[in-house]
Amino acid sequence: MNLSVYVSGREVATLESIGDFRSSMTYRDGVLPNDLVSLTMRVRRDPYLWDDVLHPIFQMNLPEGYLLQVLQEQFGPHIGASPMALLSVIGRNMIGRIQVAAPGVDLRDPPKPVDVAALLQGDNSEEAFADLVRQHATSGVSGVVPKFLDTDVEVAAANAHTRATLFTHRHIVKGSSRLLPFVTLNEHLCMQVVAKVMPAARTDISRDGQVLIVHRFDVDGNGIPNLGMEDFCALLGLRPAAKYETTWERIAKAVRDHVPVINRAEVFRQMATMLLLTFALRNADCHAKNVALLYTGLEDVHLAPAYDMITTAAYVDYRNNPPAIAFRGRKTWAPGKQLQQFITVTFGVSAKDQKTIIDRIGDALIEVGPHVRAAMQEHPGFNDIGKRMLLAWQEGITSLRDKRVYAMGKAELGEAFRGLADPEPAKPEKVVIGRSGLLAKR
Repeated sequence: MNLSVYVSGREVATLESIGDFRSSMTYRDGVLPNDLVSLTMRVRRDPYLWDDVLHPIFQMNLPEGYLLQVLQEQFGPHIGASPMALLSVIGRNMIGRIQVAAPGVDLRDPPKPVDVAALLQGDNSEEAFADLVRQHATSGVSGVVPKFLDTDVEVAAANAHTRATLFTHRHIVKGSSRLLPFVTLNEHLCMQVVAKVMPAARTDISRDGQVLIVHRFDVDGNGIPNLGMEDFCALLGLRPAAKYETTWERIAKAVRDHVPVINRAEVFRQMATMLLLTFALRNADCHAKNVALLYTGLEDVHLAPAYDMITTAAYVDYRNNPPAIAFRGRKTWAPGKQLQQFITVTFGVSAKDQKTIIDRIGDALIEVGPHVRAAMQEHPGFNDIGKRMLLAWQEGITSLRDKRVYAMGKAELGEAFRGLADPEPAKPEKVVIGRSGLLAKR
């Protein structure tokens, strides 16, 4: 199978499969240096061969989990279910400025639009959302919750809190699930904290707290993708499934490889902030696919705004998970002085500046804490999750300020963090692998 690769609407390369397990991408003649498909594949005459079904930049855009199942069910019987075949289906609607399509396909033919306003105001049960995903399965994003992209069609989205009307062209839409109830509301509240400390994706939450609308940051004012985007799975040549199998040291090296010197200090400062936020929010899902670079060309590369930040400790099945990315060979929530030393040595951010960032995170928690309490009142099903979020935030910022880490003294987070009764104990569902339900009970 051969596919055409486009950058900002211009055809720049040909992607082809070589047998079942190799692929090749070749730039067309006359392509400009800044029309590169990937920071790891600069414009050249020789083809880029890859000993896998797809190069990392294309694997990055393949769906996972529920969306992958939907696409395989819908298109597998017609075109097959190989990664190259699936890319031919979703390739027109990818994150970043690249598109992939079969030769002769009109990229201007828009996918079916999603009514964002209805999502923010309507019934967003898991079943209803799953049906909607099946109707609009054109996504190129992945993660732990179902998500898909809406289209270029301009929609009016009623803000769930202010009831104001905002106009947008592209969003990422996420839903909750039985395994992760109110994970969208969890993410929305975490992103409010993050946005007060560093550049972050803008989010809106539906009235029932079940659907999250994330405003894409890789598009221009007219909703046209104009920025290249690569997560660190792609930049490190990792399959998406290996997103937990890297280190902050390897990520820092990739920054030095791809980010111009003039931008590097700011990128490292933001990375230090992101790392400290994962500790404060107790987010065990900040993996290599949830950190990315944005660029317009080789001389304009910077860190993407933070996205996909959640408090995983609020869910019983994830509360004991360690941080997703290791540093100095460890994954632990109790790093001691090594955290400060690592950030100083690797990211070049002084201990004094790190303490300033932690103070800003603490102030953000104080500001957002009352919103968590309000959400607990508005959504009874969120009550225990909200309690666990606040307790996790309190534990996270307290551990950072501990004398064994930054020695900043006790954190005072305000009224929203006081008087929290213990949440109802939650026990993970016990699943016995390989035991037949027909066997007699012991």
